[in-house]
Amino acid sequence: MTRPAKRSVPNRRQPSRASAEAREVDVVVTDVGARGDGIAQADGLRLFVPYTVTGDHVRVRVAAGAEKGEGGVRADVVEILAPGPGRRTPPCRHFGRCGGCTLQHMDEATYAAWNVGLVRGVLERAGLSGVPLEPLSRTPPGARRRARFAALKRGGRVWFGFNERQSHRLVDLEECPVLSPRLFALVDPLRRLLTALLPDGGGADLVLTDLEGGADLLLVGPRSLDLAAREALVSFEPERVARIAWQPTDRATAEPVANRRPAFVRFAGVPIQPPSGAFLQASADGEAALVAAVREGVGEAGRIADLFAGIGTFSVPLAQRAAVHAVEGDDAAVTALARAVQGLRLTVERRDLFENPLTVKELNRYDAVVFDPPRAGAAAQAAALAGSRVPRVVGVSCNPASFARDARVLADGGFRLVKVWPVDQFLWSAHVELVGLFER
Repeated sequence: MTRPAKRSVPNRRQPSRASAEAREVDVVVTDVGARGDGIAQADGLRLFVPYTVTGDHVRVRVAAGAEKGEGGVRADVVEILAPGPGRRTPPCRHFGRCGGCTLQHMDEATYAAWNVGLVRGVLERAGLSGVPLEPLSRTPPGARRRARFAALKRGGRVWFGFNERQSHRLVDLEECPVLSPRLFALVDPLRRLLTALLPDGGGADLVLTDLEGGADLLLVGPRSLDLAAREALVSFEPERVARIAWQPTDRATAEPVANRRPAFVRFAGVPIQPPSGAFLQASADGEAALVAAVREGVGEAGRIADLFAGIGTFSVPLAQRAAVHAVEGDDAAVTALARAVQGLRLTVERRDLFENPLTVKELNRYDAVVFDPPRAGAAAQAAALAGSRVPRVVGVSCNPASFARDARVLADGGFRLVKVWPVDQFLWSAHVELVGLFER
């Protein structure tokens, strides 16, 4: 059985009548689905059972009226009657409550096979079966260098950590085998800081990134900061935190509060100072695996377009041996990358590729194109690529489903998906990243 978290924010809602009328059934898990939930059958009903593995014999609780769900319904484990062959004891006390991890209960071999199987299954459903898969690249525990935390002050104390799965309840973090030690070392100091900063009942999110030079801290909320709050932030952990910024909401512009020294990340040895809270690959190990795959994918191409380039994760390494045009829609990211172009064959363009993708004519200038869109994929840009004469395309994705959709568009346009590199960067979660090479 998994161990519950020691502390979580109490749920104010009363148990529903449906919960009181739940029924219990014994089932055997036959598979693990794309979201990491075990799949079982009971009385003709498809059940999704979190925190189980194939072969688990479990007693589950199904809420009354659950039969009305589409595709299947959630069933919660009451007791593990006989464990499946791929089960292990989770390494974290919060597992089963914290929504950050969903697969810690799988042993190493089972977990790796599930990752690879997820990628293969998504491709097969898109009509792209038989594509060679490179070995899975794994990120070790303690390597996560960027995370977004939630905080809530209630009853004079602050809960700080991650939400429970599919819930707004907050698990108070006491350990985390995923985070880098330098990030986790800031958890208790941040809890103390927010105790003084937040009003009772108030909350905030914090984006924390481990960079060279120190941590980058972005505080999202509260809606305003008085002088005392600003002074508390300015004096917070000066030896370990290089920069602090604040924004009242996610849509607001980040306001610098403390900028003590440069904080940067290096791509192929080139230092880049990311904007506060900017997107960065979750781990250095994951980034290295993705960059290696992209470099292999573009081969000896002399002219490369890097689309959805961010702050240059791929642009800068590729520009060591090719002429690269980086295209990105975020102003701050473009500014950060543009500062690094000196001495590189690298040009930078700010452009919204969802509203204004590169045209067929523009794409035809390049020997290879790299695209790394957000989770939603790049439908419009994929359509333009499918109509182009670009001989080689490398797709990077954190969402196999949207990648498969875009890959299908490219395949219908005459491309062949040559091979795929799966990368497990979000350890013990139901997310797997991948790189795919397409050739005409």
